[in-house]
Amino acid sequence: MKQKKVNDIGTGGELHQAAGGAVPTLTTQQGTAVADDQNSLRIGARGPTVLEDFHLREKIFHFDHERIPERVVHARGYGAHGFFETYESLKDVTIADIFARAGERTPAFVRFSTVAGNKGSADLARDVRGFAVKLYTKQGNWDIVGNNIPVFFIQDALKFPDLIHSAKEEPDRAFPQAQTAHDNFWDFISLTPEATHMTLWIMSDRAIPRSFRFMEGFGVHTFRMINASGKSTFVKFHWKPKLGMQSVVWNEAVKINGADPDFHRRDLWQAIQSGAFPQWELGLQLFDEKFAEKFEFDVLDPTKLIPEEQVPIRIVGRLVLDRCVDNFFAETEQVAFCTQNIVPGIDFSNDPLLQGRNFSYLDTQIKRLGGPNFTHLPINAPKCPMNTLQQDGHMAFVNPKGRANYEPNSIGGVAGGPREDPGKGFHSYPAEEGGQKVRQRSDTFADHFSQSRQFYMSQTDIERDHICASYVFELSKVENPAIRARMVSLLRNVDETLAAVVAHGLGLKPVPKAAPAARPTIARLPASPALSMMRNSPGTFEGRKVGIVVSGGVDATVLKSLQTAILRVGATFEIIAPRVGGVKASNGSLVEAQQRIDGAPSVLYDAVALLLSGDATSELAGNPILREFISDAATHKKFIGYSDEAQPLLKRVLGIAKTDAGMIGLDSANTARAFIKACAKLRYWKRE
Repeated sequence: MKQKKVNDIGTGGELHQAAGGAVPTLTTQQGTAVADDQNSLRIGARGPTVLEDFHLREKIFHFDHERIPERVVHARGYGAHGFFETYESLKDVTIADIFARAGERTPAFVRFSTVAGNKGSADLARDVRGFAVKLYTKQGNWDIVGNNIPVFFIQDALKFPDLIHSAKEEPDRAFPQAQTAHDNFWDFISLTPEATHMTLWIMSDRAIPRSFRFMEGFGVHTFRMINASGKSTFVKFHWKPKLGMQSVVWNEAVKINGADPDFHRRDLWQAIQSGAFPQWELGLQLFDEKFAEKFEFDVLDPTKLIPEEQVPIRIVGRLVLDRCVDNFFAETEQVAFCTQNIVPGIDFSNDPLLQGRNFSYLDTQIKRLGGPNFTHLPINAPKCPMNTLQQDGHMAFVNPKGRANYEPNSIGGVAGGPREDPGKGFHSYPAEEGGQKVRQRSDTFADHFSQSRQFYMSQTDIERDHICASYVFELSKVENPAIRARMVSLLRNVDETLAAVVAHGLGLKPVPKAAPAARPTIARLPASPALSMMRNSPGTFEGRKVGIVVSGGVDATVLKSLQTAILRVGATFEIIAPRVGGVKASNGSLVEAQQRIDGAPSVLYDAVALLLSGDATSELAGNPILREFISDAATHKKFIGYSDEAQPLLKRVLGIAKTDAGMIGLDSANTARAFIKACAKLRYWKRE
């Protein structure tokens, strides 16, 4: 009974009791009363999920089939082809062939996505980003179906339909789209303490990345690697962007969605087409049972991470995207990822969310793609030999040949057709499992706030300010005051200052009491610098873009120096002018423009430069679009370069007596280089 109390805290169970039994009893679609809607049936509290759990299967099955043909979640996605190159042999920890040889190159397809919005939603929604990698290995397809955040909202797959239902548009009004700033989402979250850690991440800048190229990816769950002697090593997967991490600020995200809702898609497409191939390095956190037993949290809990300071990341290879798709529908839309797709040398853990995903993904793909033969589609087909006796079904065009379609047989082709191979075949790790069949959450999953606090305390002051502001913004859109108060009461278990700032922003007086916690918050956990984006600034401007505003008479020498400095560091630029036909420079040459001033707001660029001449400056001074361009660039803490003639306009628009250190005059090759060097810091945060 004690364990049950731990599980009931913050769940719908307390609401049923509070109503005195007046609320109708939850049943299955067959009318069977449900005793526990919080936990899957498993063997022991930390054991594997049982296939006979009809409630889990029915709930996930119905959820998977709610939408056709659009994905229920991760509907808005964008993909590209590439390869994975192994740096070193990992035979010490796995027999997976992809890691057998240094220099091995494996074809890959990657799909990035948002979670909540539909296919037509905008790219810069505040949301988790899917980071799904299909590796076409010599042993079959291996799918690492992850996100850009290393933890998740829930601990048990049984709650996944509830989570997504709450995050999607509200069913009676069909809005809001692609955002969680509404009652249903925060009602569910405030009643689900285990989701608190994840909300810290989605309220951080991680949820509004500048580009797919500038975000991390994670496998989320704990997996196993198995070596030739059968030894198991636990592993967590990390994708580290070679260009570093970078996000936008919220006001910027809102304006980007208006100016270019395809911002992330366009960015990835242009990078690959220009030959600036995006790259990530694969890192592994490897640990054994001994570490798992002494770790403060359960390694099977998907709402927890392992700080890099405790288990350093071993970099083992790189992922390169070097080819765009030929047809979006045939490849990006029809690609089918399944967490169950693993190869010999890789195996699952008993993470209950992973166990549920292994069932759910296959079911979803069958519904969405019309039947069991989606593996025949070129984007999903293995690039190694595939021999199966499975046949027929919707759109089967790779049926087995010959007379025998069963196994064993003696009348098939060579040796009677394909047969199992104990030597090459996949073997599950023979973990010993035991215990009663129970719907129960392990007590080791009960601490919902300690890592939430650790994440928050690991951020810089600026990042904490952004998290606070995000909570205030999202909860201010919640109409029910009780939901706002309940969420603040959870935040008091994370950090009192965080809760107080959010409460003040929402006008909550007094600050609500702290919600009961199944486990007290561990305040002694050390900060993890690896969790902060700003503490891990890439220190490079490579892959970024400068918007250069020019007018007639622009100094040709300064413009050329700036362009040279930008290209030298691997960045790009666009010329913005009053007309796309361009302007005449000071030497009489034509400067062609890619954008007009009224079609290229500063939110689309990582830094901006104002190269205006005397007469044109006066002419453009009253242009409201240019004034907004300048104002937004300053508000969003971007580095601003300017010509002498543009300086008075810059000061006047911003209402300042003098420029700050993030605003740099451009009058020579030296100042151009100094400007681009400063841009490597990405933002001039002192302006905040």
